[in-house]
Parts: sequence; structure tokens; C-alpha cells
Amino acid sequence: MSFNISEQTNNTYMSLNKEQQQACTRNNNPVQDEHEGNPLYTLQVYTENIAGILNQITAVFTRRQINIESLNVSPSSIKGVHKYTITAFSDEVTIQKVVKQIEKKIDVVKAHYYLNSDLFLVEVALMKIATPVMMRHPEMSRAIRHANARITEVNETFCIVVCEGTTDHILNLFHELNRFDEAILQFTRSGRIAVTRHCQEEVSKFLHERGKAIDVDDEN
Repeated sequence: MSFNISEQTNNTYMSLNKEQQQACTRNNNPVQDEHEGNPLYTLQVYTENIAGILNQITAVFTRRQINIESLNVSPSSIKGVHKYTITAFSDEVTIQKVVKQIEKKIDVVKAHYYLNSDLFLVEVALMKIATPVMMRHPEMSRAIRHANARITEVNETFCIVVCEGTTDHILNLFHELNRFDEAILQFTRSGRIAVTRHCQEEVSKFLHERGKAIDVDDEN
């Protein structure tokens, strides 16, 4: 199962006119100036593959009026355990409370929160660029190459640009290309995927200890 919701934010931004985009852009982050001062946290939630658990997790954020920036769901390296990778702007005290509330859910195995420096992470963006505009402005091609992005499709009307990296890296390229009028026809960004700097899933140790505890209870 895979799921991401960051496209909704990007589509909202793309629907604005130039003046509105500039008004809601600060520090190269569109539609995020209301989070100024709070860092972006990444939560990793390990759950059993049970229908309805997504609603239970997102409800915790809703009750605290925290906007989820991106959400990705995929199987983990542990059989039967799924991993939710969620990003949100908040302060650490609030994020700690969110993690504790999520862990109270019956089908949640374990939850953790991280800063960017704690993770190996990547996002992917797709941009549909107007070919005539790019032909008139060769500096757009240079910006794409400088960002290590790649063009995967080209025709007379549009070309498709794929960019991988951090949120800031992707948005920097977006803003660089968006300086040219009517250049970006469509834009979407995936949810974040990330692995920790530990050798194994952090939930592995917890499951191992829980398994040993169950074995002891059975013996007694």
C-alpha cells in the first residue's frame, strides 16, 4: 500500500496567481510561512496492517490542529509490520505528546520522531515544463542540470523533469524555474521516504524484547 498527501498542498499553491504565490512564500517554502520558527519533524510509526489505522493516526494530528505536510505508507523490513512516514511542523514538546498518543492505539507497535539530521531521506518531484518557454530561456536547462534533475520526456508542447532530494532542494529548483512566466504547467511532490541511521528498524529491538517477555510468560 502506498499513499501520499503532499500533492494536495502543492496543487493548492499552483492554483494561486503570481502575487498570491509570492505572498505565501517565505524562506523558499510555499504555503508554509505559518510554520516559521518550528522545525520539520519526521515521525515513523510502525503498525500492524489493519484497515482503519490511518484514520486513527491522522485523528491525533487533527485534534492538536497540526497539519500533516506529507505522508507515506509502505511495508517495513519486518514481516507483517507497516511503516508510516509522516512529516509535520511543530515544537518538540507537542510532537512528543503526539507520539505518545499514537502509541496508545491498539494496532500501533511503536512510534518515533526525528529531525532531518537523524535520517537518510529523499523525496521525488515531477514538473511539467512548457517546451517553448524552455527553448527561449536556456538558463532553465542549466538550472535543471545544476540540481542534478533529469528530463525524461520531451515533445513540442512540454517536457517532464524529475528531481530527487530533500524538500529544500526540490523547492529551490521549483522557484528557480517558476521565475519564468507560464513555465511550469504542473507540479507534484511525493511524500518523504526515510530510513534511520541505525543498522535495523528501530522497532526491531522492541519486538525482540516483547517476544522474549511473551516466551517467559508462557513458561510460567
